[in-house]
Formats: sequence, structure tokens, C-alpha cells
Amino acid sequence: MDSIAKYQQDLAETIRGIDTDGVRKAVALFSEARDHGRTIFVCGNGGSAGSASHFVCDVLKGASFGRDKKFRILSLNDNLPTLTAYSNDVGYDVVFSEQLKNFAQPGDVFLAISGSGNSPNVLRGMETATALGCKTIAMTGRDGGKLGPMAGLHLHVANPHMGRIEDAHMAMCHMIAYHFMEEAH
Repeated sequence: MDSIAKYQQDLAETIRGIDTDGVRKAVALFSEARDHGRTIFVCGNGGSAGSASHFVCDVLKGASFGRDKKFRILSLNDNLPTLTAYSNDVGYDVVFSEQLKNFAQPGDVFLAISGSGNSPNVLRGMETATALGCKTIAMTGRDGGKLGPMAGLHLHVANPHMGRIEDAHMAMCHMIAYHFMEEAH
């Protein structure tokens, strides 16, 4: 089997392993947040930052446009001046937590996406979100790292391959977003 066919086969197995009950719980948290005017904050680094931004776009536009009920959702990794200012002046480990301190309220939702589950800035964001009374979700890979056990809801992709972890995270994001995009309005 060549590398492309092997990747496809391994990815299909990874996708089949997604905890759909956990994804349904995430959908319920998002629905509650939308229905009660709560804000959803999403973040990640590297590929996970790309997934966070993509997911926010899907929910902000795709699941809100033309609907009476709209999502309040932000990607904490999308404000480049803020990220670079905190990184330069304070440290990269606070780029998410400091933004949460400005905006998060009790009952808001914080979704942290991390393949390793060990990114210091994501861990610090999770600590801050918890301290502020947010409902928390972690999407992790590998062994879940330190992040998984910190979250109220842990969506774990038990796979060592970062590409398949990121693919499965995006699949879960699409499961959540398309639930709302495809519901009748």
C-alpha cells in the first residue's frame, strides 16, 4: 500500500473513532450559549489556530447568517496585533488568557484545540476560562496532554499522527457547525 492509500485508510479509522456522544454534548453547549447570548471563545496554535479560525467562520457566518438566533463566537488567535503585543511585551503564554480576562463572563464557552494538549498558552487559557466560570471544551490528540483533564468536556483523538489529529479535529468542528447550518430555521 502506498503512502496516500495508507493515509486514507488510517484517517478513515481515526474518523470512525470520534466520540459522537461527546460531539453531541458540545453541540448542546453551543446551543445553550447561542440561545442565552453567551460568547464562545476558540483558540489554538499552528494548524489548530487554522482550525479555530475556520470553525469560527463556519459558525459565525454559516450557522448565523439569515437566522433569528445568532452565535457570538470569536477566535482568540485572529487578532494579530494583540497576539504580537502580548508575545513581545509579556510572553506568548498569556496571549489567550489575557484576552479572556477582558471579555469572558460566567456561562460563556471556551474551546481549546491542541494536538498535543500541552501548549502553555492554551493551558493558561483553560485555567483562566475555568476561573472565570466558563464552560470548557478541549479537543486534543495523542494522550490528551495536560489539557484534556482540565476541560469540562474532552474530545480526544487518541492518535499519535498530528495530521490525522488535525483532520479529526476539523471533522468534529464541521459536525458541530453543520448541525446548526442544517437545522431548520
